[in-house]
Amino acid sequence: MARASSGLQYPERFYAAASYAGFDGSNSPTKTITSKFANSTALLLYSLYQQASIGPCNVPEPSSWKLVEHSKWASWNQLGNMSSTEAMRLFVKILEEEDPGWYSRASNSVVDPVVDVQMNHNSKVESVIENGNTYPEIKTISTENGSQVRTQDKDVVVEGFGSVGVYDQWIAPPVSGQCPKARYEHGAAIVQDKLYIYGGNHNGRYLNDILVLDLRSWTWSKIDAKVESTDSSSSVTLYPCAGHSLIPWENKLLSIAGHTKDPNESIQVKVFDLQKATWSTLKTYGKPPVSRGGQSVTLVGTSLVIFGGEDAKRTLLNDLHILDLETLTWDEIDAVGVPPSPRSDHAAAVHVERYLLIFGGGSHATCYNDLHVLDMQTMEWSRPTQLGEIPSPRAGHAGVTVGENWFIVGGGDNKSGVSETVVLNMSTLTWSVVTSVQGRVPVASEGSSLVVSSYDGEDILVSFGGYNGRYNNEVYVLKPSHKSTLQSKITENPIPDSVSGVLNTTNATRDLESEFEGGNQGKIKELAVDNVDSIKSKGDLMTVLKVEKEELESSLHKEKLHTLQLKQELAEAETRNSDLCKELQSVRGQLASEQSRCFKLEVEVAELSQKLQTIGTLQKELELLQRQKAVSEQAALNAKQRQGSGGVWGWLAGTPTTQEDDA
Repeated sequence: MARASSGLQYPERFYAAASYAGFDGSNSPTKTITSKFANSTALLLYSLYQQASIGPCNVPEPSSWKLVEHSKWASWNQLGNMSSTEAMRLFVKILEEEDPGWYSRASNSVVDPVVDVQMNHNSKVESVIENGNTYPEIKTISTENGSQVRTQDKDVVVEGFGSVGVYDQWIAPPVSGQCPKARYEHGAAIVQDKLYIYGGNHNGRYLNDILVLDLRSWTWSKIDAKVESTDSSSSVTLYPCAGHSLIPWENKLLSIAGHTKDPNESIQVKVFDLQKATWSTLKTYGKPPVSRGGQSVTLVGTSLVIFGGEDAKRTLLNDLHILDLETLTWDEIDAVGVPPSPRSDHAAAVHVERYLLIFGGGSHATCYNDLHVLDMQTMEWSRPTQLGEIPSPRAGHAGVTVGENWFIVGGGDNKSGVSETVVLNMSTLTWSVVTSVQGRVPVASEGSSLVVSSYDGEDILVSFGGYNGRYNNEVYVLKPSHKSTLQSKITENPIPDSVSGVLNTTNATRDLESEFEGGNQGKIKELAVDNVDSIKSKGDLMTVLKVEKEELESSLHKEKLHTLQLKQELAEAETRNSDLCKELQSVRGQLASEQSRCFKLEVEVAELSQKLQTIGTLQKELELLQRQKAVSEQAALNAKQRQGSGGVWGWLAGTPTTQEDDA
């Protein structure tokens, strides 16, 4: 308590404490809360910080079955109309009790907390409302002398990553060197601040070049890649491909699947060694999937998860396969539940190394905007409810994850390219629009690539290529603003509420809620000692718990009604399916009848053809006999003429007559 009476006033000391505890984004809040504070203390510090920086809780109460969010709201709401100064004092007091030596460690940090506090205290604190909760949005900028201070200005950021100077806007940085040929459906990957581009499609021709963009100097260069062989002098060109996936793995690049001119029967995994600049084929075991392109390949731990795509016969797929990169063994997964419909050119992401998310994609006739989730522990598919600004149907889009946020760029719906860049909070399954571009900009393309890099702790999205009426080879970058939820900071393994659904047992809910409320109650009693009149009594808490129980029962009743409605829809779908099956059988019968009739016609045609052939032979024989007859008649006529001509000329020549003639 001695530090509470130091020379710094409460506002300055509060902001320094908030910076140290990580509530303003300067430290890792997850690490701070889980390593230093219990859940109940973290909730109370959160509510005091909200009360001090924003004021009394005036956001809508979240659903009671969303346990963590409701606990945050309840903890903040219990503070009532407590003044901001009192909230600051109590925040510092609790931090002193939990971590007495915090101020000495904060004073030795790189960023002077006093300077940091003064800048924050003198500037207007702005906030954003995300998923019903309010969070301060604080950024870091560099001053002329090189020091760093904190600011709430969303549009001013650390300069350094090329010409990127604002958040949530696509910018084309100046690049130099040998630019790649314009393309789409290529592979892209980031390794050590370098963007690698491999293959793709240009004007219907597959490519096999590999280029690299140095993200520090923004310089393109081409790699003279060769195929690994026992004969070091041999140099063989790799088969061109498009629609493949490029995954970084142990200083190598893995190229998986893709369309080629002469496709193999099954998927092959190509390995590019970044040090040797050589390609080789990865030897795998088990039964590999059928070859395809437009699939999604997601790295989950040490495994590659392959879903969907389109095979060489243009058959759409929705199968699921896993390649273990440690054992190099393929495994086909037969998951339970209803999988996504067959599709290609979709996007996939993994959340907390457990949930595989599939969004969008297209078939031969339509595009989708549905979201499917695969629990990789239970191997069960589900289709959760999406919240927020749900994106329009699209295919050929690109996605990348930054923490719990999944950014989706580009894509099209067979009519036009998508101009919005959207983001999905994977913990709450809530969509929001990051930015929107105007005109025919390459980021509103199909078949573009999207990767994420990091510069001085800032995450940078990098987009390349695509097709939107023309083939593109431009590079665009975007710095996303980071807006974290407290749920991801408190829980070690956050599970999306829409995925996990309502908690299975009421007892588990009561126990966990009692833990949060019990911890808060202990702190509230301590605050009551300090004359905090706005803390509610134990009886009020019991009333709140009863109300929450009723709300849980009401939510459960609604879920039962929703389940009954889904069952009815399923029964109707099964009825329609039965009718369609009957219609299909009828069509098949008609087709069989037509096939039989066609076969009879083919037999008759064959017989007529044989008769025509016989008539042709007889016609030829008749013509031959006619020619022979004509020749015979001509020969007889010629003989007769010769006989008559010999008697006349003999008389004129005085040919002696024979005795028979004289007689």
